[in-house]
Amino acid sequence: MKRLLLALVMILTLAGASMAQTTPAKNQDKKQEKKEVPAGKSGNVHLKKDGTPDKRYKENKVHADSVVHKKKDGTPDMRYKENKKKKKS
Repeated sequence: MKRLLLALVMILTLAGASMAQTTPAKNQDKKQEKKEVPAGKSGNVHLKKDGTPDKRYKENKVHADSVVHKKKDGTPDMRYKENKKKKKS
């Protein structure tokens, strides 16, 4: 009986080890993608070490007018002021 129980425990341990995650997580892939870099007025674009634009500089900041909050289905979310202003005009 002890041998049967020991064999069962070994089989379950090996089965668990064989199902270990071998592919990288999706979040790591997204971090490695480089974001699109906007062009500044003078052509200087300040980047961080990972290649994303540094938001401390004026030419890399996104203007509030271009921000559109959307729902999951892609329609504008009317809870936000920016979306209400765009719909009325």
